[in-house]
Amino acid sequence: MTALSILDLVRVTEETDARGALYNARDVAVHAEAWGYRRIWVAEHHNMAGIASAATSVVIGHIAAGTKTIRVGAGGIMLPNHAPYVIAEQFGTLARLFPGRIDLGLGRAPGTDQLTLRALRRTPEAAENFPQDVLEVQAFLAPAGPNQRIRAVPAAGTEVPLWILGSSNFGAMLAGELGLPYAFASHFAPELLIPALQIYRSRFKPSEQLDRPYAMVGVNIIAADSDDEARRLATTQQMSFTNIFRGARGLSQPPIDDIESYWSPAEKKQAMGMLARSIIGSPETVRAGIDALVAETGADELMIVSDVYDHAKRLRSFELIAGAAGIAAR
Repeated sequence: MTALSILDLVRVTEETDARGALYNARDVAVHAEAWGYRRIWVAEHHNMAGIASAATSVVIGHIAAGTKTIRVGAGGIMLPNHAPYVIAEQFGTLARLFPGRIDLGLGRAPGTDQLTLRALRRTPEAAENFPQDVLEVQAFLAPAGPNQRIRAVPAAGTEVPLWILGSSNFGAMLAGELGLPYAFASHFAPELLIPALQIYRSRFKPSEQLDRPYAMVGVNIIAADSDDEARRLATTQQMSFTNIFRGARGLSQPPIDDIESYWSPAEKKQAMGMLARSIIGSPETVRAGIDALVAETGADELMIVSDVYDHAKRLRSFELIAGAAGIAAR
């Protein structure tokens, strides 16, 4: 059975402030734990009014403190924004607080715009050091050597599992070469999904962390009691993607009856291209979509985004998805 996990966007909506978004994320995790989801991740995004997970390690601690068994992690930390030493300290501390439950997914995109990147005191060129930075984080999380002068305290020896995140072939190659699990962001970059997975598996070299390839596929899934209701709920995400192309990122908006009145034909083409692998519908539709995706990709795990505006309906979506996939409750 393919494992299911959740990527929570920690959405700030027109009716919910950042504090509410953070507590909603923890509430999702509590329910997901009971429904059998393996892990819940949050992502690093900066200068986005509609996403409250910029201080990613703090949010992970908040979610982990409200749960007991589900794995909690970063999907991901944008490593070029940080000193590897500091990330090792942060996630090693989380691992001491919540042993055996913390994941560290690493990406090389900035997770923001160029102006905000300057506010982070980083340069675009920092991404060129990504492979070496990954190895540095890994080394600081490993047991410290007897003559090691610089130690990440209390991280040394926690060996927090690392993941490489990607939306292109670069991450697939790196994950394979380093022998790390790979998560592909097909929830917004579906076009390269199959080629990236092929590259990852063909280049994989066993490592101390992993002896065979392990591929996670990100996918947008919105479930409701009927196909029509699910399609209406999906307009929130469709508007969000449209707003990206308009340069008007903002708060999450409630669903609308007629999405065609919101976007132009060109905007629809762009948005639906990025959302091409979305699965939207009743439990029966969702089950068929999941089965087809797993059969096509051979995914070991699905990382699900269910970007539904109303918190209760978002919980219902995740519950229906779990039921449709037949994952066992813990």
